[in-house]
Amino acid sequence: MEFLLEINVEEMPLAHVRSALTDMSERIRKELLAARIAVEGWRSFSTTRRLILTADLSAGQPDRDELVTGPPKAAAYAADGSPTPAALGFARSKGVDVSELQVVKTEKGEYVGVRKAVKGRRTADVLSKALPVIIASLSFPKPMRWGTGSLRFSRPIRGLLCLLGGEIVPFSLEGLVSGNRTTGHKLHAPEPFEIRSFEDYRGGLAGRHVTIDPEERKASILSQMSALLAPLKAEMYPDSALLDKLANDVESPFVVMGSFPEAFLDLPLEVLSTAMREGQKLFSVVKGGKQLPLFLGVADVTADARGFIRAGHERVLKARLADARFFWEQDLKTGFQKCAPRLKQVLFQEKLGSYDDKARRLEKLTAYLCGKVESCRKAPELKQAASLCKVDLVTDMVREFPALQGTMGGLYAKTEGLSQPVARAIAEHYLPAGADDPSPSSIEGAILSLADKIDSIVGVVGVGVQTSGSSDPFGLRRNAQGVCKIILDKKISLPFTRLLEKSISFYGDKLKLPKAEILDRLREFFAGRLRYLLEKEGIRYDLIHAALGAGLDDPYYAALRARALDTLKDGPQFEPLILMAKRVNNILAGQNPPSVNPAHFVEKAERELYSTSGIILENVSPMIAKGDFVQAQKVVFRLQPVLNVFFEKVMVMAEETKLRKNRLALLAAIRKTMLRIADYAQVVVEGEKGNRSA
Repeated sequence: MEFLLEINVEEMPLAHVRSALTDMSERIRKELLAARIAVEGWRSFSTTRRLILTADLSAGQPDRDELVTGPPKAAAYAADGSPTPAALGFARSKGVDVSELQVVKTEKGEYVGVRKAVKGRRTADVLSKALPVIIASLSFPKPMRWGTGSLRFSRPIRGLLCLLGGEIVPFSLEGLVSGNRTTGHKLHAPEPFEIRSFEDYRGGLAGRHVTIDPEERKASILSQMSALLAPLKAEMYPDSALLDKLANDVESPFVVMGSFPEAFLDLPLEVLSTAMREGQKLFSVVKGGKQLPLFLGVADVTADARGFIRAGHERVLKARLADARFFWEQDLKTGFQKCAPRLKQVLFQEKLGSYDDKARRLEKLTAYLCGKVESCRKAPELKQAASLCKVDLVTDMVREFPALQGTMGGLYAKTEGLSQPVARAIAEHYLPAGADDPSPSSIEGAILSLADKIDSIVGVVGVGVQTSGSSDPFGLRRNAQGVCKIILDKKISLPFTRLLEKSISFYGDKLKLPKAEILDRLREFFAGRLRYLLEKEGIRYDLIHAALGAGLDDPYYAALRARALDTLKDGPQFEPLILMAKRVNNILAGQNPPSVNPAHFVEKAERELYSTSGIILENVSPMIAKGDFVQAQKVVFRLQPVLNVFFEKVMVMAEETKLRKNRLALLAAIRKTMLRIADYAQVVVEGEKGNRSA
């Protein structure tokens, strides 16, 4: 049966739409599956005013047999086997003849019971009960309450449409009652109309100027832009975030093109595009990488016959560009490097000092990093970039357009004749801002970005600020994810714990927490972000845990270990080694043996295991040193057969203390070798509790 749900609301921001649609979709599906209702063809759509779900559902739960237990067998039957009043009463209460009772075994003993056919609930009944609870419990960054009710939602709900097989699924929410009616475009077709099916719904809205698929709206925007720009042989200046936002914010996209005075073309492209995007949500138009005196906008209308929308954008944009040019000229007149002393008056964090203090720490941290990263050859330039990277925060341009921080620093540095590595490192040091953003293109930018993010994380964690749930006012998760992403993207291998210790030391006595506690929190924090990035690569959760279980002192090598496990996981040698590693782990649980002594070996199998493990350690050490974990793990596979023989021929837990401790020491040494590559015991194999497929 076809299921269709629409929540009709006032305009919601894109982030709210995405989180609510994902949360609602997952929770409704989970509720249906838990109720044993078959779900197929699940799809979701959205606009700024609608959250939409559709699927094919079974009509109801399958009927089932249910065993109902009654009194114990001893109380239900007399010694001669005849039913007692207890059995007769139980049978009567269940509406069955006493002959239909049966004896069942339970954990508490034998009881009498009866099997009854239980008719499954209708899907409509399951939905009627579940939907109001799920909708009312959706969470948003800033929910609101309206009217006299208690419901908190992103924006006021204006209507509820819910159908199953063409029939209304009845439920109510804060005075709103579900029905079979929706409305078209807010401006062009606001009248309600009835719906019978999803195709009826989709087609009816399309005829009323509403496209429910965000990807279709995005394609329409790009198509209209291409048609306008083709005669000019120009293109839209790429801005994927703005495109996603506008595709959400309009239900009937209409692209307008306007112009601005050519006199403003002396401003950098980055300034022009930001001035257009901020506030007015306009796209720059470029040709050959250079700005044209044109812009593109997207409106939620069907046409702009009189040009009012275009003229409005042109009027406002002219004023904004005039402001931008004033800020640009004032900043150039003041001088970028001359603004550096102002950082002493700008607070970084109340317990951590000013941005000037931060700049001094970044100089030291980048110097340390440059000494550890082989590809870094620009230590003096990096020091200069570190000292200047925050200066644009005190410029007029960045005060007006905060999104240009970093970018303006790079532009001003270039204008004042600083070297390209310095200007580029300053411009790139905020990258990546998100998981899908690129890392800095230059190694200098990457090192400065690492230093900046690590300094911020160490400082905020060190003064005891906690992050929990959606509370992350200093962007620690984003920064930690950026650190891990840069390390993976730029393939940077470095002593990470030592780097964190250096950063802690550069704060002096400003940090409140003990060093050991800070390091523990940081390791856990960065491990979580690294796991997230590796899961995005499609690597299984248990393989990631196994790789990180071998240590996080070098995050890049930890990622290489996870990728190596993922590469080898389906090979015939993988599972036998995992099972053997688990056996070794179980034997060593709670044991703390001394170092192995070859002189105490008495069995051939233990001598062979000792010899083979020594050869393997010698072979894998150079592979581990250069990060070749695929080959290292292939070599470790050779341990499995000799370990198998060892366990067949040797009694590990021998009665003689000297033999037992030496054999445990041999296994501990082997585990230590394996732990240099992965904590194999954390890998889940088929049949184990918690197993998940790749």
